[in-house]
Amino acid sequence: MSQRHRMTPKLFSELGLSAEILKAIDKLGFEQAAPIQAAAIPLLMQGRDIVGQSQTGSGKTAAFGIPAVEKVDPAQRAVQVLILCPTRELAIQVSEEIHKLSFFKRGIHALPIYGGQSYERQFDGLRRGAQIVIGTPGRVMDHMRRGTLRLETIKMVVLDEVDVMLNMGFRDDIELILQATPKERQTVFFSATIPRPIQQLIEKYSRAPQQVRIEQKAMTVPTVEQVYYEVDRRFKIELLTRLIDIHDLKLGIIFCNTKRMVDDLVDHLEAAGYLADRLHGDMTQAMRDRVMNKFRKSGLEFLVATDIAARGIDVDDVEVVFNYDLPYDGEDYVHRIGRTGRVGRSGRAITFVSGRELFQIRNIERYTNTRIHRARVPTEAEVEEARENVFMGKLRATLQSGEFKKQEHLVERLLEEGFTSTDIASACLAQLQSGEAAAKPARAEDYERPEREERPPRGGFRDGARPAYEGRGPRFERREREDRPRRFEGRPPRAVPARPAKLLTQPAANPPSDVKPVVETKAPAESKPVVEKTYSDEEILASVNAPDADPRKIVGSKAAPPWANKKREVKKPFAKGNPSRATPKHQTRLWMNLGEAMDIKPIDIVNAVAGETGLPGKVVGTVDVRERHLFVDVASEHVHGIIAKLNRAQIKGHRVKVKVA
Repeated sequence: MSQRHRMTPKLFSELGLSAEILKAIDKLGFEQAAPIQAAAIPLLMQGRDIVGQSQTGSGKTAAFGIPAVEKVDPAQRAVQVLILCPTRELAIQVSEEIHKLSFFKRGIHALPIYGGQSYERQFDGLRRGAQIVIGTPGRVMDHMRRGTLRLETIKMVVLDEVDVMLNMGFRDDIELILQATPKERQTVFFSATIPRPIQQLIEKYSRAPQQVRIEQKAMTVPTVEQVYYEVDRRFKIELLTRLIDIHDLKLGIIFCNTKRMVDDLVDHLEAAGYLADRLHGDMTQAMRDRVMNKFRKSGLEFLVATDIAARGIDVDDVEVVFNYDLPYDGEDYVHRIGRTGRVGRSGRAITFVSGRELFQIRNIERYTNTRIHRARVPTEAEVEEARENVFMGKLRATLQSGEFKKQEHLVERLLEEGFTSTDIASACLAQLQSGEAAAKPARAEDYERPEREERPPRGGFRDGARPAYEGRGPRFERREREDRPRRFEGRPPRAVPARPAKLLTQPAANPPSDVKPVVETKAPAESKPVVEKTYSDEEILASVNAPDADPRKIVGSKAAPPWANKKREVKKPFAKGNPSRATPKHQTRLWMNLGEAMDIKPIDIVNAVAGETGLPGKVVGTVDVRERHLFVDVASEHVHGIIAKLNRAQIKGHRVKVKVA
């Protein structure tokens, strides 16, 4: 049975809650229940199974948290409510909310359990008899296998953000957990969307569920201003810093699709003088907790994160959300921008798109049933004007407050020296502005970015690249050209060692017209000057192409050139553990099963190594592409990591096999 509810206000005092819960709600400063709370709480208090569907940031944590606290028996020291969350951050957020709601209910203990936290702390909490457990499916299963978490006394199971848990591959874990709980339990599903796999879970593990869906015109938060900028990916960083400055943004979240892009962007922002930090799956739990605490206390200006943070951040004052990389689908977009404009506050969502991503914006508009307006990229002049306005606002506020030290004696000294008052004020303002610039010495356009990034020249991203940038080849080809050995450039002529008189002193008879002039070099002091014979291109080619031929038959020469008598070396194939002599000492040569037949270029190998490992492109040296295989020199210190990553990758649709050559 499905119930649709309109946005009708309702007081918490009308929902039949206990005095302790109402006191806790009053302490939190809430009086009026959100629509999802007003619809779900009465049904849950009656013991019904429900399926709640509502936008992110709408208050659904309290919608299931309040009935969970109300149903717990403080006298029973056993797990009575189990709440499953997809991420550590969301589990921590829900746990904090439960603690606030149960503040005046004596004897109720809530315990978060998630990966990355000490087992001993979780064991201790379970031994003390926590009645409400909030955990991720993986850690809950771990405790079940250890026998430290028993589910026979469960009264209610809440699955929060079910769609995310299924996308993360937790379906089997969820089913095993539900099967271990009593059949008479109360089952609650909460999700922003209800696709078919979730519907199957609902049909299998719930009893006559009531579907609670909040009707509204758009799935996104109506107080969030949504715009997008069409910009080439090479100029995203410059546009990002312009928008931060022109809107004077102080607290925001920047979402990227990959961990590597998060790390790169944080490096750029820190170099430009912004307070930024990262949040992604490669960080330990202690690091993630430290970053989130710092962000909540406004110790950071910008948090750069992957989608792992899209559903676990509950910070009320976030001014802006940047979609630096366009999310993969509309559902991720909804959850990202739900981090701003929370609890009725206004917010701003800014998305960067380039090329074909413009069509994806249209898909997101259809999914969210809202309009995302296209914005004009601000010019440098507009950004400078905005900075001046911010500076003038600070100066005006200082003058109006009167909280500054008077400096009349300094002003009088300057006036006596003949300076005008306007010149003195202008010089002071210039000093102040230069001081602010010094605090942020390196803007995005001045920062020397990592080598693996393609870097266009400064400015001009509204009008395309500068003509000077056009016509340049790929970065890898330029690097190969620069790194090509130039052993004979800039060297002084060297003394030629003594050679047999027949070869050094006997010139060729009737030399061809293209033979170079004879070069005389000084011999050691005890010997006579000698003349080195030079040879034409035809002579050299003939000797190389037919090394076993009679040197006297070379066109235009009756004397055997020195290299004609030299035994030709036969190159041995590469053997494992025996790299080519051309491989530098600090590099190791790798073999790959890709070649020209697969349309593989050197730049493909560089991009694959950088993309799969997150290492800069400079760890790759020479790439020698053959017909059906290739050799590549890589930094020896990273060779094992590169092999491990590439052996699970594909390049142009071909599965990579790589080993030490």
